Amino acid sequence: METQKQSPIGEGQSKMFPVNGALIIDKPAGITSHDVVARVRKIVRERRIGHTGTLDPFATGVLVLLLGRATRLAQFLSGAEKEYEAVIRLGYATETGDATGNRVTHFTTEAPRNTEFHREEIEAAMASLRGEIEQIPPMYSAKKIAGKKLYELARRGEQIERAAVRVNIKTFDSLPERDGFLPQNQDDTHDLHVRIVCSAGTYVRTLAEDLGERLGVGAHLADLRRTRAGEFCITKAITLEQLDALVTSDSIEDMLIPPDAALSHLPAIELNADEATRALHGVDVPTDPATPSDWVPNQPVRMRNAEGELMAVGVYDSQRKLLHPAVVLVS
Repeated sequence: METQKQSPIGEGQSKMFPVNGALIIDKPAGITSHDVVARVRKIVRERRIGHTGTLDPFATGVLVLLLGRATRLAQFLSGAEKEYEAVIRLGYATETGDATGNRVTHFTTEAPRNTEFHREEIEAAMASLRGEIEQIPPMYSAKKIAGKKLYELARRGEQIERAAVRVNIKTFDSLPERDGFLPQNQDDTHDLHVRIVCSAGTYVRTLAEDLGERLGVGAHLADLRRTRAGEFCITKAITLEQLDALVTSDSIEDMLIPPDAALSHLPAIELNADEATRALHGVDVPTDPATPSDWVPNQPVRMRNAEGELMAVGVYDSQRKLLHPAVVLVS
């Protein structure tokens, strides 16, 4: 029987086929990550959409969205390493730690310094912030304490105690600029362009403020662009406008990353027909005697059928040598 070609899906049409997988969106400035999700829901006509890591409204760059059944995979992606390019403005601090906040007129270090900086002292200050460090989450953040978002309390003028969190700053380097190492702005501030590779949960605004404290000057984040989240790079990202055009031309699958590829950082096993049936029903599957020795207890493992389709993500039971299908993707 001849299969009728499906029509493109646009903002005025119903979804004609299931959309399951990941999309890398180049988030624009001025809207929240939740706004991006809402826009994509409207474009692709898929209700089940989530993201794997929030970007502040003023920030741009990689926002990984999971669509359809792939939303079940968020737990395996949200802890991925992040990479950013940022501009740290040395000269004054702000209430929010970024360019959206009001200028802070007081400064907490012992003695405000003049505006002359030397490359050596900046490099030394940056080096002191690499590796495992502790950060206190900023009041202007989406982190919840006792069920309340910190930024909601901050907007009411409230300050509460926040426990420090441990993060890993793998890379914190200055980037070369056409106007020299540290160009000066008309208001006598200086812009330091940097590249940062860090663990999930790092507050780059706090990193900017901490750098300023080490230099004896107020500082804030003037610009932030996420260039990578785990294996997902900005070179593969598309804008919301490009996504709309792809949907209109029925070409969304050209940019949709299949669930198995989205978890390419995890080890994988191929299931036979009997094992695939067991996995789909949530039944444990014995592992091969040749299971890699570097699998750790509770290791997430892709469980694929003979066609390479991701059936489930299993959790490795090292004692019983079994994979328990923790997330079943095909149902």
